[in-house]
Amino acid sequence: MARRSTTTPPPEEFEERILDIDVVDEMQGSFLEYAYSVIYSRALPDARDGLKPVHPRILDQMGQMGLLPDRGHVKCARVVGEVMGRLHPHGDASIYDALVRMAQPFSMRLPLIDGHGNFGSLGNDDPPAAMRYTEARMAPAATLMVESIDEETVDFTPNYDGSGQEPLALPSAFPNLLVNGASGIAVGMATNMPPHNLGEVVAAARHLIKHPGADLETLMRYVPGPDLPTGGRIVGLDGIKEAYATGRGTFRIRATASIENITPRRKGIVVTELPYNVGPEKVRAKVKDLVAAKKLQGIADLKDLTDREHGLRLVFEIKNGFNPEAVLEQLYKLTPMEETFGINNVALVDGQPLTLGLKE
Repeated sequence: MARRSTTTPPPEEFEERILDIDVVDEMQGSFLEYAYSVIYSRALPDARDGLKPVHPRILDQMGQMGLLPDRGHVKCARVVGEVMGRLHPHGDASIYDALVRMAQPFSMRLPLIDGHGNFGSLGNDDPPAAMRYTEARMAPAATLMVESIDEETVDFTPNYDGSGQEPLALPSAFPNLLVNGASGIAVGMATNMPPHNLGEVVAAARHLIKHPGADLETLMRYVPGPDLPTGGRIVGLDGIKEAYATGRGTFRIRATASIENITPRRKGIVVTELPYNVGPEKVRAKVKDLVAAKKLQGIADLKDLTDREHGLRLVFEIKNGFNPEAVLEQLYKLTPMEETFGINNVALVDGQPLTLGLKE
């Protein structure tokens, strides 16, 4: 039995129209829109609160949920769901990654989230647990970021579907951009700012308010350099001074190590602090490869005695007949126990990405 055709011809007002568009113009326009979106909506922090757009959305939503430091923790999955449904229409993974970083004391100089559960380890050697297992609430510092937000202190804008409002920036009560630093890669530009000590930054800010014409030398008496959450020793200040003056510069960080008597017959190198974003597993893997390739000599054994009570503790047992100081210099030279940090202070000021010195 033949079927009757149900297809009806399109009405005349819907006739096909083809537009000739130059592919170069289309590519340029589309790329510029994409670049603009990445720069302003994802990768670069706002100079006012030092946060990328996802971070104030998380903190604002947690404030609305009443997750204050004196309240109980709630599942991170609940926070991520609220943020994604109300303010941040992107994948839950990006929201959870941002939330996790704000809770890591080895990533943030002043954590903004109080996490409960496995939030990962130094150097990302071990990933955090899934959001259905971890719990969170606001840290005391986060309350300083959002307090008085409902007193017309900042401008608001409609959220992505117009069903509510979100703050353009948080009324941060401390200079979070300098205190916690930032890192991000946009299109054609990137930012990499180290963390600083809260007391030093606030003292410099108070001096600058009283003396707006203060020069860099004076401000560096208050802020002599970065204060990294994982510790370590900064080698040389020339790169830091250049970065504070121009917004760009490099400095070297060394692990904190001491030479101790491991056994009555052998000495060893004990590492208690590593450079920023370097985990013990990365050091162990590099040392193992160097010893196997016979590029590093004198190490009899390497033990990772890190625990919650004593913190980081890597112990290198030195073979008899080798100078521990010479072995330590080789470790600095050949392994991640010495790293270079490239400062690139790019942030959004009145919507414009600018490279900023310390005073700015």
